Amino acid sequence: MIGRFGGIPLVVKNLLIINILMLFIGFVMRSTFGVEINRVFGLYFFRSEYFQPYQFVTHMFMHGGLAHLFFNMFALWMFGRVLEGVWGSKRFLIYYFVTGVGAAVLHTFVNWIEISSMVSSANAFINTPSPELFAAFIEDHISRPRREVYDFITNWQNNPESAAYINQAITMVENSVRQQMNIPTVGASGAVFGVLLAFGMLFPNTQLLLLFPPIPIKAKYFVIAYGVIELYLGLTRPGSNIAHFAHLGGMLFGFILIKYWSRNRRSFF
Repeated sequence: MIGRFGGIPLVVKNLLIINILMLFIGFVMRSTFGVEINRVFGLYFFRSEYFQPYQFVTHMFMHGGLAHLFFNMFALWMFGRVLEGVWGSKRFLIYYFVTGVGAAVLHTFVNWIEISSMVSSANAFINTPSPELFAAFIEDHISRPRREVYDFITNWQNNPESAAYINQAITMVENSVRQQMNIPTVGASGAVFGVLLAFGMLFPNTQLLLLFPPIPIKAKYFVIAYGVIELYLGLTRPGSNIAHFAHLGGMLFGFILIKYWSRNRRSFF
């Protein structure tokens, strides 16, 4: 029997409490001790000096701020309580963690592709530094570079043999690669997108009322539209501070798990 507190199923209730507590603890640790726990429990790229295997799980309970937490927890409460009521607490908990960790796996794989390309470009530039190769590196791998970077390129082009410009450019490239590896990923979004996918599969014709724009839409179309948008943004905005492929990873692993559970049944629900 599902344990309940205020109409919220046991697992969803505890997930809400843990996520809220971790944001509060993070605020206290930052303001009191100057410690960023997101840098301890957030997920780093596996080649980063800060990476730890446990981060594949702990990043799911960390958030970048109140708004980030609110939207994830609101979606978890809205859709997760329905799924836990249908599946039961044990199956819902398994699903939640599989989709959350699966999201991290896909995100890490995409990061590996992007960072490998970045490292190759960096090595090519360092071997034969020139303003043109530096400009190409910035264009391909740096999202929204500062105006000072373009000014630096212009100044270097006016004096391409300058050792000072060459050394400064090499340092900037190396720092960019290191910074990209050392950006932590936080949030329950991957698991939440898995929850959204499951709701759309189990209750495809349920009408949802969107806030923006305020129109009704069937759950299956909402899920498909969200997935297409995330794929488009992931492909067109590499280096974004939003982990679009983590969202897609949650949906992908959720789809696989639901199909696995329902492999011997004509209808899962």
